[in-house]
Amino acid sequence: MRFLAETALLDGEIRRDVAIILDDAGRIAGVAADSDAAEGDERLRGLVVPGMPNLHSHAFQRAMAGLAERAGPEGDNFWRWREVMYRFLAVLTPEDVEAIAAQLYAECLRQGYTAVAEFHYLHNAPDGTPYADPAEMARRIAAGAEAAGIGLTLLPVLYRHSQFGGAEAAPGQRRFVLPVETWAGICREAASWPGVRTGVAPHSLRAVMPEELSASIALAAELGPDTPIHIHVAEQVKEVEDCLAWSGQRPVQWLLGHAPVDARWCLIHATHSDAAETLALARSGAVAGLCPTTEANLGDGFFPLPDYAAAGGRLGIGTDSNVSTSPVEELRWMEYVQRLRRRARNVTETRPGASVGLALLQRAALGGAQALGQPMGRLAPGCRADLLVLDTEHPALIGREGDALLDAWVFSGNTTPVRDVMAGGRWVVRDGMHHRQAGIARRFARVMRRIRDLA
Repeated sequence: MRFLAETALLDGEIRRDVAIILDDAGRIAGVAADSDAAEGDERLRGLVVPGMPNLHSHAFQRAMAGLAERAGPEGDNFWRWREVMYRFLAVLTPEDVEAIAAQLYAECLRQGYTAVAEFHYLHNAPDGTPYADPAEMARRIAAGAEAAGIGLTLLPVLYRHSQFGGAEAAPGQRRFVLPVETWAGICREAASWPGVRTGVAPHSLRAVMPEELSASIALAAELGPDTPIHIHVAEQVKEVEDCLAWSGQRPVQWLLGHAPVDARWCLIHATHSDAAETLALARSGAVAGLCPTTEANLGDGFFPLPDYAAAGGRLGIGTDSNVSTSPVEELRWMEYVQRLRRRARNVTETRPGASVGLALLQRAALGGAQALGQPMGRLAPGCRADLLVLDTEHPALIGREGDALLDAWVFSGNTTPVRDVMAGGRWVVRDGMHHRQAGIARRFARVMRRIRDLA
């Protein structure tokens, strides 16, 4: 199959008349700019760019967006939000989670995400007992992804404790907790599922003891040398304080000193990293998984992005709590919070004349691809055929050329100019409509009406 793109983004440069050839496995077999039209070509009008990886998602939380936006009696913070989340998830069935995941992933595709790393910790029944099939909930996530047509890196989460030092899990966490061997069995089983890339995810230094972290690392090695390893770290000031009390070290400092952190790893948030931790993380080759809209929603704080980027640190973006499903909104927030903090403009890209939008898109695409362990983020041979076709006649883009198209996409407006989306060689969005949108939306609506009456 061959396409001829009017314009396309190839390794940071917008080129004209780009031929894109796909193989039967949904990968890109060849790319060539300045190509002549050939018989049978499908013409792609507009600007073709690579699909964006979503490196951190908790799919079920999409259904609770807006439910935690009421002021508390003594102020509000992450920990109170977490209690609302625990109460909400108590009513969710496996069927609910599949429907919510399909809806979320369809929304993500329409906005330009073409693969997702699902940080999956909702394992058990509401009373904490495992399902007859311990992988039941993981299967539901995979089914939701298949229904939507999004690429999936599934990260079954090991969650054992409520606090540093091995404190017993709280009642609200009973749906998360599994014995290490049961969790490992889910990971091994998921690794055999067609179309699913599997990684491991020790939840956080709060939720796993050092020996359980070591077991996670050993399982990753068993699954394959490039198996992704994701972990939450240093999202909250309290987490830093508790880690210091437990170990005498800060969370990122402890992790880098006690685990073989390298390019397989994605450290989610790493918000409260000091200067030494920031530099060491950048040098490790790991990816910082940034989730700006969620971090803003939860009042987490500011990641030291300018220093991290200056040190060559790798990064990607995730929807996390899924209050937003737009990659460009994440990128805007990433840049804007740094502008507010520094009272300056164009903070992420400082080379004179360079495009901030292009820099943000490229860094997030390449870092996200690394974190997902998926060949994506570029229009290049061997990569997944994940294509976004931007409508250059859209009001946000009309009259723009070159890199200004990308700056306009990232920084102007909330209506998406993404017209068509291909994921893994299949068109899943055409003219802004997901190909299964009606059925997915109906199922989601039934779930939302049911849980409205229970939550």
